[in-house]
Amino acid sequence: MTDPDRLLPPAEALTLAATLLEAQGFTIVARNERGDSFYLARPDQDATLRLSNHARRPRQRRNHPEVVTSLVVATPKRPSQLRVMITAALRDFAACTFRAAARKLPAQK
Repeated sequence: MTDPDRLLPPAEALTLAATLLEAQGFTIVARNERGDSFYLARPDQDATLRLSNHARRPRQRRNHPEVVTSLVVATPKRPSQLRVMITAALRDFAACTFRAAARKLPAQK
């Protein structure tokens, strides 16, 4: 029998986080060569959510403006911790995509 809230190593936690994000309507649209970073998006959106075991560097931020938020899982996490982190990342993603959409609207007179 396994503990449903056991501490998961980062690689396993990343896989679970990707699965949980897919359940929220995201699909994996890209992955780096090492397999430690996933880029997820919702259908019909240009914005992506980055899921990784490390933070982005400034050059990555400049070269990939489509990434509106990141979820970094660098240390072991429990599934319950991942759910909290995903909730925060989804909130950030929604806020960023809302602001981007608002900037595209024509000015009201």
